[in-house]
Amino acid sequence: MDKELWKPGNMLYPLPAVLISCQSKEGKNNIVTVAWTGTICTNPAMVYISLRPSRLSYEIIEETKEFVINLSTEALTRAVDYCGVRSGRQVDKFKDMNLTPMPADFVSAPLIKESPVNIECRVSQILKLGSHDMFIAEVLGVHADKAYMNEKGKFELSKAKPIVYSHGEYYGLSDILGNFGYSVKKKSGKSATRKS
Repeated sequence: MDKELWKPGNMLYPLPAVLISCQSKEGKNNIVTVAWTGTICTNPAMVYISLRPSRLSYEIIEETKEFVINLSTEALTRAVDYCGVRSGRQVDKFKDMNLTPMPADFVSAPLIKESPVNIECRVSQILKLGSHDMFIAEVLGVHADKAYMNEKGKFELSKAKPIVYSHGEYYGLSDILGNFGYSVKKKSGKSATRKS
């Protein structure tokens, strides 16, 4: 297989496309779309988001040290795009996209009711990196929509139809290809070899 060598760039795709909600100290809510986000640590639970300093949400989160990561779905795709290309300085993104702010338990920033999972975060460190700065945050609490709990009490995010972002495009997720550990799991049933 022939390959081309490109200049250094961000080609780590696909990525989660999430809605980050925040609230200024004056009580103004805002939302920004972020694809540069991820898990840092399990214990303590920590995540990060990377933002351009020019964004209104950057100013709010830098001041308050709080935000909520709201997972996105196929039904929220238009809102995800809108909240990434419009500025909260000119528009009310909650109102324009018919999204419902809900009070959080640990932070002032609102949850987005229409999101299946909301992750409350408190910033512990800001890394100044260049075009984007990284906000490292502790997870304070997670809210999961009961509509996606099955009869055994397991949360089934796949039923919410989550989306990802890949090189300028949004995608839904396809069928499950395997479960964690399936490649080494012993096959069920009788062993293929028998003792005489």
